[in-house]
Amino acid sequence: MKVRESGMPMVETWESFFDPIMILSKLSLTKDHEHVLDFGCGYGTFSNAAATIINGSVTAIDLDDTTLTYAKNESKKRKLTNIRFMQRDFMSIGSGMADVSVDYAMLFNILHVDDPLFLLAETYRCLKPGGTIAILHWIHDANTPRGPSMAIRPAPAQCIAWAKQAGFELLKNQTKSFPPYHFGFVATKPYLNEE
Repeated sequence: MKVRESGMPMVETWESFFDPIMILSKLSLTKDHEHVLDFGCGYGTFSNAAATIINGSVTAIDLDDTTLTYAKNESKKRKLTNIRFMQRDFMSIGSGMADVSVDYAMLFNILHVDDPLFLLAETYRCLKPGGTIAILHWIHDANTPRGPSMAIRPAPAQCIAWAKQAGFELLKNQTKSFPPYHFGFVATKPYLNEE
């Protein structure tokens, strides 16, 4: 199932919207993360950047063969050996990742899916207790050069509410601004009380 309104522009245009290393740094990705999961990796803009930051490994999942092929080729050009790409319909059948196998998950420009709570529940299942979910999305402004239509584009407060509903705890109550077109925040999967 393709994410609604998920068409991608040319890669040069897409990558001009982001400074992935800066964004990942501000969204708490560090070299110490062991396993990063990127849902809807597209051209690999963030998954390839994450692979250069961490000492661990990255799993990047997307349904679209064209963008996934580009991401793989870009990874090979950069000689990245700690990234694995999977073509998979995670919105229909899940990610295929083992329970509690990931310590950092990226949901970037994707929470306009038909069922964001399904995607957040799948992320929660994959994350280890104490693991981090990083959410990045287009600002809620019709004047952005890309992004889903305003009818389905979630505002920051909606993304936060969904994350809390899925069981995540926000590290900070404020979203971060990534001018000119994005906002983001991080949350964690809480440790279970063992009594």
